[in-house]
Amino acid sequence: MAKKHYYNVVIVGGGISGTALLYTLAKYTDVKDIALFEKYDDIATLNSSAKGNSQTLHCGDIETNYTLEKAKITNQTASMVENYGLLYGYENKCMFKIPKMALGVGTEEVAFIKKRYEEFKEEFPYMEYWDKEKLAEIEPALLKGRDENEDIAAMGTQSRWSAIDYGALSKTFVQNAKDENPNCDIHLSKEVEKIEKIGDKFELTVEGKHFYADYVVVNAGAHSLLLAHKMGHGLDYSCLPVGGSFYYSKVDSLTSKVYTIQNPKLPFAAIHGDPDIANNNVVRFGPTAIVLPKLERYHHAHFIDFLETMSPSAEVLEVFYDLLNDADIRDYALKNILYEVPGIRKKLFIKEVQKITPFMQENDIEFAEGVGGLRPQVINKKTKSLFLGEAKIETGEGIVFNMTPSPGATSCLGNAYTDAQLIAKYLGITFNAKMFNKELVTSNS
Repeated sequence: MAKKHYYNVVIVGGGISGTALLYTLAKYTDVKDIALFEKYDDIATLNSSAKGNSQTLHCGDIETNYTLEKAKITNQTASMVENYGLLYGYENKCMFKIPKMALGVGTEEVAFIKKRYEEFKEEFPYMEYWDKEKLAEIEPALLKGRDENEDIAAMGTQSRWSAIDYGALSKTFVQNAKDENPNCDIHLSKEVEKIEKIGDKFELTVEGKHFYADYVVVNAGAHSLLLAHKMGHGLDYSCLPVGGSFYYSKVDSLTSKVYTIQNPKLPFAAIHGDPDIANNNVVRFGPTAIVLPKLERYHHAHFIDFLETMSPSAEVLEVFYDLLNDADIRDYALKNILYEVPGIRKKLFIKEVQKITPFMQENDIEFAEGVGGLRPQVINKKTKSLFLGEAKIETGEGIVFNMTPSPGATSCLGNAYTDAQLIAKYLGITFNAKMFNKELVTSNS
């Protein structure tokens, strides 16, 4: 069947966010014709692939940089992903139960964990407080080689679906969308080069050919801001692409996801250890965090595109100055550059690993080549600040641009819900929010 050139809705980007929206529109709305354009030859080959992220369902329970209020919101969207998996029977296929915890090391951090557990236990009743003796049972690798006088404790759970293969999940979204609506067209190896509004329609240029849509949603990572800027939208935003790398353990170590306590000054994830569900549960430690002058981690990239999304200005330079003027952030940035340098990186990074698994030595880890992703952290030029989490440019003109760094994968269905509401209102179609809520928000879990 020949693919069309006009659609009610076009989605740009075939990662977890784009495919979640495709599924949501196909199942829960009466929109007729939908298309998804993905520039590579398969779905979810970049940040949504199992190699491109830590495979964690971020519920807000062990993420110590989340306030209770943010944790509540994140937990709701995480539950949508769990409920979707349960609805279709993806247990131990796309999602897995692996123990997870936030670990405190030393008197000060243990006190922090105790306080946080008391604050969070009502909202997260499945969470438990684990002292040193309990941790010796659950995750003995945390005690092996550790000074017996050093106190440790954690808040964690063994009962939640904590690990997700987001690449595999993305493909289920596509298949289920096509099952629900045969008018879903998937265009692979088709890069959207330009979007222009002509009258009440949008013209998308793809390899010199034109496609048309009533509504467009761009879920293309850092390229979302690039396409927005080309259309004159989001000019108050600048993109700071941050790449993350990982190290593999060469010895048996963890069987749990172990997160360390976040330094509130640092805008990026603290080091954690995770069994890699796509690589025989070999443990990965990371991520590192380094600013890279490109929009994709392991693909050829045009430096000019980076400059366009960076959009250098006095305001951007002021944000950089303020960040690097802080000694903690400056030292963190330098360390993370050195974590990428062959010859010295293992010797330096093992010190991070030893906070979690003290017995491990330099030769027990290896740099995970080709593993890791790139997150488009956004700078707001008006407020002269770097802010975390998802950024949305909602133009009100029938086009939305989404940038979804962590926890964007966790929030994929929550973000799809928001965009489906916008689309339904703009196009005058029906969005069955009641069914969405029944199946993905309130049932199964």
